[in-house]
Amino acid sequence: MPRIWIDAAALLLAATLLGGCATSKEKLLPHGDSTMLDIWHQETGGGAGSGQAARQLLDARQGLRRPLADADVQAAPGVQARYTRTAQNESHRQFHRLPNPDLVMYVFPHLAGTDPVPVPGYSTVFPLYQRVQYAMPGERVEDY
Repeated sequence: MPRIWIDAAALLLAATLLGGCATSKEKLLPHGDSTMLDIWHQETGGGAGSGQAARQLLDARQGLRRPLADADVQAAPGVQARYTRTAQNESHRQFHRLPNPDLVMYVFPHLAGTDPVPVPGYSTVFPLYQRVQYAMPGERVEDY
């Protein structure tokens, strides 16, 4: 009796899988005569004959732009110079290492190996983090 149910379930699964593969690509993913450029112009309001929409978009973009003030123009070289490597700051580290504390672990006396051999207790040291971590410029300036 259970063998009949297993055969029936296998037959139903096979029919379902083959029925899913019988769908045509054109039926599943139909496409019209429009190109991607046509769809783009339709969705963004661009293209021929839509000068008003393009003008509104340009006006909105202009509203978001602002001119640079004199203080911004004069401060720009100083800000950019901090990230430029020169002979003076060549030996200066911009990316400081973050501290990686050492952990001390005590291993209690135990038996080891296939023939139990006594091992005396000992201490070992290992770093907390597996890799060396670095700070971004300006994040950490004090040395340790």
